[in-house]
Amino acid sequence: MQATVRNFDPHSGAGDLLLDDGNVLAFPAAAFAASHLRLLRLGQRVKVDVDETGVVRRLTIVTLPFRE
Repeated sequence: MQATVRNFDPHSGAGDLLLDDGNVLAFPAAAFAASHLRLLRLGQRVKVDVDETGVVRRLTIVTLPFRE
């Protein structure tokens, strides 16, 4: 699933996301650490990996391939 970064605390590594359906989903510092990212910006689009209980496991930055 994809979402937009709504809030991010660079000191703790935790934050929350605004899902495309309008719901807010919090992510723990462990999910940010698993992403191997250095920083997230407010409004940045991310791809979200959640476990079977709905807890965010990791985030990745959404990238699009180049068009020929």
